[in-house]
Amino acid sequence: MNLGSGTEGSLIVDVVFWVIAVSTIIASLAVVHLKDLFRAALFLVVTFLGVAGLFVLLMAEFLAVVQVIIYVGAISVLIIFAVLMTRNVDQGNPSNSFKIPAILISMAFILISSFVIMNTDWNLLDNVVLVTSDEQIGSSDEILLMNETKNQIEKVFSNTVPEISWLLLRDFVLAFELASVLLLAAIVGALVLVRER
Repeated sequence: MNLGSGTEGSLIVDVVFWVIAVSTIIASLAVVHLKDLFRAALFLVVTFLGVAGLFVLLMAEFLAVVQVIIYVGAISVLIIFAVLMTRNVDQGNPSNSFKIPAILISMAFILISSFVIMNTDWNLLDNVVLVTSDEQIGSSDEILLMNETKNQIEKVFSNTVPEISWLLLRDFVLAFELASVLLLAAIVGALVLVRER
C-alpha cells in the first residue's frame, strides 16, 4: 500500500469535499436560525450526514457508519418525534437577550480554535519517511524504525475497527467509561422527566 498516491489528491475529491463542507455549514446555520422546529430537525439530519461524508473523505469509514447509525438513525429520529409531539411547533423559539453574547462567545471560540489549529505541529502522513527496499539509506536501526512505522501506518489504514477498539479499551478507557456513565445519566434523567406525577 503506497500512502499518498491514491485518489485523495485528485480534483474530484476536492470538489466533493467542498460540496459536503459548504452544505454541512449551510445546514448547521439553518438549524440555528430557523424558527420552525421540524425543519430545523431535518436540517440537523443533513448536518449529521455531511459530517459522516467528511469522515468518509478522511478514510474513517467506521466513524462514518457510526455517525449514520447513531446520530442520523437514532438521535435525529428521536428529536423529530419529540418535535412532532410538542405543541405550537410553528411558533418556534421566541427571541431572547442572549443572542449578542452567544455570537460574541461563538466568535471568540472560532478565533481561539483557529489559532490553536494553525499553531499546532500536526503529525502528517507526508512527514513520515517510508523506506522501501530500494532506499536502504542510513543505519540498520533507522531502517528498522522506519519500516516499523510504515507497517503501523499500513495496519491502521487497512483495518480501522480493531485499532479504534484497541485505543478505546486500552489507552482511552477512562473517557470511554465516562461517556457511558454520562449517557446512562441522560437516560435516567429522561425517564424522570417523562414519569407520570
